[in-house]
Formats: sequence, C-alpha cells, structure tokens
Amino acid sequence: MLQALVRAIQLPDLRRRVLFTLGMLIVFRFIAHIPVPNINPDSLQQLRDALASNQLAQLLNIFAGGALQNFSVAAMGVYPYITATIIMQLLQPLIPALQELQKEGEQGRQRLTRYQVILTIPLAFLQAYGQTLTLERTINPTGDPFQSLFRSPFDLVNNFFPTFTILVSMVAGTMLLVWLGEQINERGIGQGISVIIFGGIVSGLPGLLVQGWQISSTGDVGTILGLIGFLVIGLVTIVGIILIQEGQRRLPVQYAKRVRGNKVYGGQSSHIPLKVNMAGMIPLIFAQSIIIFPGIVASWFYREGEPGIGNAIAGFFYNTFNPTGVGGGFVYISLLFLLTVGFTYFYTMVLFQQQDIPDNLQRNGGFIPGIRPGKNTEIYLKRVLNRITLAGALFLGLIAVLPFITQSVTGLQLGLGSTALLIVVGVAVDTMRQLESQLIMRDYEGFLSR
Repeated sequence: MLQALVRAIQLPDLRRRVLFTLGMLIVFRFIAHIPVPNINPDSLQQLRDALASNQLAQLLNIFAGGALQNFSVAAMGVYPYITATIIMQLLQPLIPALQELQKEGEQGRQRLTRYQVILTIPLAFLQAYGQTLTLERTINPTGDPFQSLFRSPFDLVNNFFPTFTILVSMVAGTMLLVWLGEQINERGIGQGISVIIFGGIVSGLPGLLVQGWQISSTGDVGTILGLIGFLVIGLVTIVGIILIQEGQRRLPVQYAKRVRGNKVYGGQSSHIPLKVNMAGMIPLIFAQSIIIFPGIVASWFYREGEPGIGNAIAGFFYNTFNPTGVGGGFVYISLLFLLTVGFTYFYTMVLFQQQDIPDNLQRNGGFIPGIRPGKNTEIYLKRVLNRITLAGALFLGLIAVLPFITQSVTGLQLGLGSTALLIVVGVAVDTMRQLESQLIMRDYEGFLSR
C-alpha cells in the first residue's frame, strides 16, 4: 500500500488526482463548520448531549461526517442522495424504462445519475424538516424559546420565511456535498460520495484517541484492560471486514468459438466473480433505520410515570425498540441481527437481477461448464449466491450487534461504531484498489510507448 502511494505521488497525473481529492475533503470540513441561519449557539451543547442518547441522530451524524453535532449547512450530509440511490435501484426491476437506461451503457448511467440528483432535492427537504423538528422537540420538549435550537420558532406555518431559509440552506449544503462527490469521481481518486463520508468519520478519530488517552490515564487496571480488549476487537473486526469485502467465489466460464470469414472468435476461458458481500453496507443502514424508527416515534408520546393506555402502549414500543430500554435490550439486538441478515439477502438479489448475468452470458456465447445456458444457469447462479451470501449476511449481522457485545465485554462505550468502521475500511480498500488499477494502466501505457 505504501509503495503504491509513493509511486502515485511520483506520477504527475496521479499526484494531481490525490491532491485534488484531499483538497475536496478540506473544503468539506470547512462546510461542515458553517452553521445554518438563525441558529442559537448556546443550544449546541444540548444538541450534542441529545445526539449521545438518540441512535437515529447518531446514524445520521455518521453520514453527515459529524456536521450534525454542529448543525451546519451540511447537517444532513449525503444521506438524502444515498436514499435516492437506493430508491432508484429498487425501482429499476419494476419500471421497464429504467431497465432500458441501465442497459444503454455510460449514457444511460449518466441519465440515471441525473434522476437520482433530481430525486435528492425533495427527499432532502423532507429529511431537513423531519430531522430538525425531531431534534428541536428532543432538546426543547416544552417549547421554551430560551432552550430552542434557533433564535426564532421553527414553524413553517407561523414563522415561514426564517424556517424555510433554514431548510433551503440545509438542502443547499447537501447538494453542494453531492457536487463535491461528483468532482472527486471525475478528477480525483475513489468513489466521491463514499470518500466524503469517509472524510467525515476519519475527522472524528483525533477525538476518539483523546478519549482513549483520558480513559487510560485514570490508572484503573480494569479500565485499561477494557481499553486493550476494545483495541483487540477493533483490529479483529478490521481484518474480518477486509476478508469478507474481498472474498469472492469464482465460477469458471467458457466461451464458444465462432468463425466469421477467416477469423475465429471466442474459445477463451474466464470466470464470474460472485462476492461474498455483494450488498455492501446498505443492509446495515436499512436494518438500523427501520428498527430505530418505532422507538423514535414512541418517544414523542411516551411520558414516564404518567397513567393511560396510550402512554403504556408508547412506553412498550419505546422500551422494546431501545437497546437501553427496560426489557428491550435482547429483543432490540435480536431483531437488529435478523433484519440485517434478511436485508442482505434481499438487496443481494436486487443487485443480481440488475446485473442480468445469465442473459449476458448467453448473448456472448458463454456458458458455465456442465450447466445449460439460460434458465438452468440462472438457477445455478442463484443457488451458489445464496450459499456464499450466508457468510456475508451473518457477518453483517454480527457487525450490527458488535457495539453491544463490545460494551458488555469491555465495559467501555467509545465513539467509533461498527457501521463507521465498516464504511472506513470498505472505502479505504476500494480507493486503494482504484489507485492500483490506475498505476497498472500507466505501467501498460509506458510499456506500449516503448
């Protein structure tokens, strides 16, 4: 890895790409500290305290790169764009026009990307309003103007223009981050949106190191052993993520010979790489978002100690879908694990259908030895994919519940969650792979030029 970085810096073109990517990350960090209009600075500490106890807000803060705790114009990060991308991927098997665009190559993909950007705007407005209203009610449940996040009430009906200005600034911040991601795709190294998320998570590492140093400086033997255990679990998790992310099953493919005039085409052998974790981190996001939602809604209506059937029902959902709720920890963790496994299978099948591997093989004269082309090939590929996806699904389920296991084993709760770790390692590996491919391409160019 270090050798590849040194070689990349020595090549002028790659050096420009690497420096451009770093420059975009610096711009992103500046944007992450620009507050929205009308913010009340005195309430930011209350916001950070609320984030520490609100799991949905913690998840959104990850995708915002820590900008949510400052309530900057980038407080939503690129999460609306990720949501739009997922929606477009789920709609492609259902809408024939989108399927045709997917098959049109680079031009079709550019149109799909344009549709994703357009869909991001209304989704960003909805998320900006819902997210801001939820945080406002969390830190200011009584409506006290002195405890509010803003200097004037956040109310679209009675205080339209200041509230609409806040929403527009947050949507503009998200679209600016999406534009930065596109610039990284074109002129930098790595997948732009993922690199933006990566930069936000990594920016929190110094604070995590300081937190670990403060814990170790207490001198308590049990605490120090817990910190060592946390580091060991973290290193083992990183190794596991790399092995699962890079793991694949290679199915041999043979292409039939075709004679056209005096030339013979085909006849070569290749393989189909089926990844162990084709779905990536998306199932984990799905599962966490869904299982958190009932508890968040219930928290709006639940008042501890108050009588009434409605309050009792809200209390049941609040405690059940809350890992720290009374009697809800085991149920929450079990449901999170099962949902992650289920969504991994679901999203893997969606991606497999979009790739249309059996039809592509048949059109190009390819076949898997011992398997008839067409329907039999599709059945065989699905059977193999179901087997290898089991390992990826169980691993993602383990990653989802790993923070609770780590906390129970070490007794510590540090700021770097397993979801953030999965994103950081996955993006780092993918970026290094792209860098190595760029180096190989330039080596070939140098060889041909000689």
